[in-house]
Amino acid sequence: MSTNHRLYTTRRSAIVDALVTKLKLINGNGAFITDLYDEVHPRLKFWDEVETFPAIHLNAGSETRVYQGGGYKDRYLNITIRCYVKESDATVALDGLIEDVETVLEIHGKLDYTDKQGNAQTTHDILIISIDTDEGVLEPFGVGEILVQVHY
Repeated sequence: MSTNHRLYTTRRSAIVDALVTKLKLINGNGAFITDLYDEVHPRLKFWDEVETFPAIHLNAGSETRVYQGGGYKDRYLNITIRCYVKESDATVALDGLIEDVETVLEIHGKLDYTDKQGNAQTTHDILIISIDTDEGVLEPFGVGEILVQVHY
């Protein structure tokens, strides 16, 4: 029986799952404003599909590689983090949730995760590329989108 050991594999789902675990720490205590009640999911939903608020849904997007010398590859994964709230002042609630997500990303920029082969890995960093919101148009709902780039 042959085993296929690969040095470079995509780690998209492992990174998203590790990020979901860290975002579930947003519980309204300590530095956190929002209590998510464990409503963080590794797949994207649109606001009309979300039933429990507040909620966060993640989606892995494009992945690029930069080839370095000696066979080394830098990998960059874009992840969309969509935040949903339903409050009488949705803009304020959404701002709080986005701040909480930023706090998690700052604390866990060097994110620990396990690859498909069971090896412990760590990202180099996580950068916030952009933050967009509905600016109160959908009130009492609020939808925000954070695009991050994970370097691993």
